[in-house]
Amino acid sequence: MSLTRRSTSQLFHRCLIIAALVAASLACQVSTPPNPAPSPKPAETRPAAGNWFSVYFTDPDGPSSQNLRGGPDRPLADAIQNARLSVDVAVLQLNLWSVRDALISAHRQGVRVRVVVESDYIDTSEIQQLIEAGIPVLGDRREGLMHNKFVVIDRLEVWTGSMNFTLSESYRNNNTLIRLRSPELAENYTVEFEEMFLDDQFGPGSPANTPHPSLVVGNTRIETCFSPDDGCTARLLRAIASAQHSLAFLAYSFTSDELADVLIERSAAGVRVEGVMESSQVETNLGSDYRRFLSAGLDVRLDANPKQMHEKVMVIDEQVVALGSFNFTFSAEARNDENLLIIYDPQIAALYQAEFARLFQQAAPAR
Repeated sequence: MSLTRRSTSQLFHRCLIIAALVAASLACQVSTPPNPAPSPKPAETRPAAGNWFSVYFTDPDGPSSQNLRGGPDRPLADAIQNARLSVDVAVLQLNLWSVRDALISAHRQGVRVRVVVESDYIDTSEIQQLIEAGIPVLGDRREGLMHNKFVVIDRLEVWTGSMNFTLSESYRNNNTLIRLRSPELAENYTVEFEEMFLDDQFGPGSPANTPHPSLVVGNTRIETCFSPDDGCTARLLRAIASAQHSLAFLAYSFTSDELADVLIERSAAGVRVEGVMESSQVETNLGSDYRRFLSAGLDVRLDANPKQMHEKVMVIDEQVVALGSFNFTFSAEARNDENLLIIYDPQIAALYQAEFARLFQQAAPAR
């Protein structure tokens, strides 16, 4: 493409505003309601160390899944609508009217909006409507998946997690979405976005050039990793190997023998290891580690959602959480464009531990 890369640091340090609601919402919302419902209210507020994150979970069993209102897409759409400078979106698939309309509205208000999608979905009507509205959209045009799910707003805040921007993902499947305010973190994601959008670099050919692979927000350390270039599996291995008391994971797909090895090793060392895995993937994936976990004595269960348990989360000692688009697979490590965060924060980890406990309780013990 003939576009020129803009500096990814100038606006970051002008926009050093650390302020955001801390939310833990079991919520769900979508589409274009004639009278949009209000955003989910925060369940708890972080102390004065820095109000810089919000966490949302979908709730397929809740009332919001019946009326398709109140999900994580609503606060995301609100944030896009309120953007002042820029919105960059990298997502596998997008068919939510709420997000589509927010992007078009922001574009019409003079905000620079750019989108990267997986080419398999570029012909869907909602993405074509973005293009018709004048928003530049780039597909990856390659065999590996552009599997990211992230949004960068005003080069100040990042939204990411396991949730594609679709009706099923917001209301039928189990997913998470997290909002993090940090100029340095946003710079990491902007650099990754522009590798794809400006430089047309996807997959194994992408450079390992994340500006702040480890950064601190308040008192919280955050590791940022993009695959295939940053070696995300190695980062996860180190984090898991540090576990002393407990490991809890939610896995849509788990075929990485390297990661399975260290989970089993920690279990043998006395660490409590528990997991919930998506049942359809266990049944169809060649190389699923589910049976291997059971043979090693790990308490790993199949999810109870008749649709899909799509989360990709690990909680370590209830102090550290790893999350993002990154499935625990070889493809995520070596072929797809993915993102992963490892967040060293007991309050954020507690929210994900609670989500794990909820899904673990619903899931049936292995027989």
